[in-house]
Amino acid sequence: MNRLPIGRTHKLATVAVGLGLFFDIYEVFLAGVLASVLVQEFHLSKAQTPILLSSTFVGMFVGALVLGRLADRVGRRRAFLLNLGIYSVFSLLGAFSFTPIMLVVLRFCAGIGIGAEPPLADTYLSDLLPARRRGRFIAWAYTISFLGVPAAGFLARWLVPLHPFGIDGWRIMFVFGALGAVIVYFLRRSLPESPRWLESVGRTKEAEEVAERFESQARSAGQSLDEPAAEQPPSPAGTRIGTLFRPPYGKRTGMMMIFHILQTLGYYGFGTLVPLVLAAKGYPIVQSLLFSAVSFLGYPIGSLLSLPLVERVERKFLVTFSVLGMGALGLAFGYSGSTALVLVFGFLYTCVSNIFSNSYHIYQAEIFPTALRSTAASGTYALSRLTSAAMPFVLVPVLNSAGAGVMFAVVATAMVLVSLTVGILGPRTTGRPLEAVNAVTA
Repeated sequence: MNRLPIGRTHKLATVAVGLGLFFDIYEVFLAGVLASVLVQEFHLSKAQTPILLSSTFVGMFVGALVLGRLADRVGRRRAFLLNLGIYSVFSLLGAFSFTPIMLVVLRFCAGIGIGAEPPLADTYLSDLLPARRRGRFIAWAYTISFLGVPAAGFLARWLVPLHPFGIDGWRIMFVFGALGAVIVYFLRRSLPESPRWLESVGRTKEAEEVAERFESQARSAGQSLDEPAAEQPPSPAGTRIGTLFRPPYGKRTGMMMIFHILQTLGYYGFGTLVPLVLAAKGYPIVQSLLFSAVSFLGYPIGSLLSLPLVERVERKFLVTFSVLGMGALGLAFGYSGSTALVLVFGFLYTCVSNIFSNSYHIYQAEIFPTALRSTAASGTYALSRLTSAAMPFVLVPVLNSAGAGVMFAVVATAMVLVSLTVGILGPRTTGRPLEAVNAVTA
């Protein structure tokens, strides 16, 4: 797998994974984009608003833990299909919510389905892609996915004021997510299982058959194959979770736990709460939705900017410096007093945050062995979903009592701690085979 050139199946997997991630990102930012609308629709109090905002993230926490572990037990492909099925059903039902409690419950269930999508995507593409192109193609998948952010913003700007066929516009946005996930489900059914995972659970013959299909595809396209590399150092056998807390993985597991508890304050904190920040600055709902949509254009653009960087710059350093940029730009956004500065710093923040996001998504799957890659990536990533659920209870009161500037000062402090954690504890991975990064002798 390391010696293969990029072929048709690699590209199909990248697109199929990217489209699935599109709906994960769409779902995450939907709650923030529609927050002000739903507060008015259901007459929510300030105490009830954080419960609605956090319900999806609590479901995502559960889904990341359960479905992430399942991917190491039954296979990446099955876990992929299961999570999309759960998400599409409950997202569709969410469109028919008529009470706040019903909406919270259905958002929680939809979150279970979509919760493991990013770490599963990172794991699956890391398994499939050759080392020298791994970062770039995972970044392409996330570039596709980040179109979901402006999609959520502009759809809300367009649909929220409308009532087509007597239906509230926000309900149609939930239907859109459900139908799109069904399309991705059928597209992913054609993807192969990860040969690395098959080999890690002793299904060597099936792993060889998948690898041979990749090789045959390359030869039929007239591509040459490099000679196989020398034997790689062994990765640990078995799938016991305790392996993740022993050398060399214990330090990495602890690093990613701290990382995910803190990074979400900067990444999801901005995207989820920016409409509330703009409302607190005195902008009306419709105008704040437009500002959100414009600043959200920075998500796909920032992701595109990461493409020439992820294979040229060591990824641990790309993570550490981009997260510091997020802290600085967040402070600038929080203290902005004019429309022009709000738009400029909001756009720049989202650009830098998605260089950061792409870098860490590639990184988090590279630093764990195949047999536990999904368990480790999903288990630590689940903490970010839990933090996202708690975030409205922490940041919204700070925003209401002290203002946007102080709220972003809290975020900036968390970003500095993230940078120090990865800079001190993280291994180097760029351009290295997964087996070399995760050798037991590391």
